[in-house]
Order: sequence, then structure tokens, then C-alpha cells
Amino acid sequence: MNRIIRILAALALTLSIATEAPAAGAAAISGEVKKIDEGAGKITLKHGPARSLGMEDPMTMVYRVKDPAMLKQVKVGDKVTFEAEEAASGYTVTRIDKAK
Repeated sequence: MNRIIRILAALALTLSIATEAPAAGAAAISGEVKKIDEGAGKITLKHGPARSLGMEDPMTMVYRVKDPAMLKQVKVGDKVTFEAEEAASGYTVTRIDKAK
């Protein structure tokens, strides 16, 4: 009986880890483009809470972009959804799309 309980507990733990990982990576943040600096590879975004980055309050921040080509997809004033990650050099936008 103990063996069955251990197997079920291990299965439950495995399933919970497997379902959390994709959700963490897909934490899109809603915002608005305030400034684009193509030369520096940076974008200024005004956004709501970014819980995936540990930010509970709305704010305006300058982000680096993972791929400078992303900056050509948007313009100042565009409403966007984006994903970002924290790196040693600061916060980096890894994906950005115009909001629908």
C-alpha cells in the first residue's frame, strides 16, 4: 500500500511541475510602446503588473530586446503584449506582438 501511495505522489508531483513550466514561460504582459532606441537595441514600455518578473505595480521601464529586428515590428503608441526575462544585464524583451 505504501508503494502505491509513493508512486501516486511522485506522479502528482511530476504532473504539477510539467503543467507549471509552460505557464511561466507564457506570461504575456500588456503595455504600450513609449520610445524606441534602435541604435541601443532598447524599447521603453509602459505596462501593467509583470508578475513573471516580480513586478506587482504598473510602471514605465526601458528594456533591452533579444533581437533588434523586433523594434521594426512596432512603433511609438502601439499597444503590445510582450514577454521578458531578467538577465545579468537587466530586463530583456524576448517576444513582442501588437495587441489585438
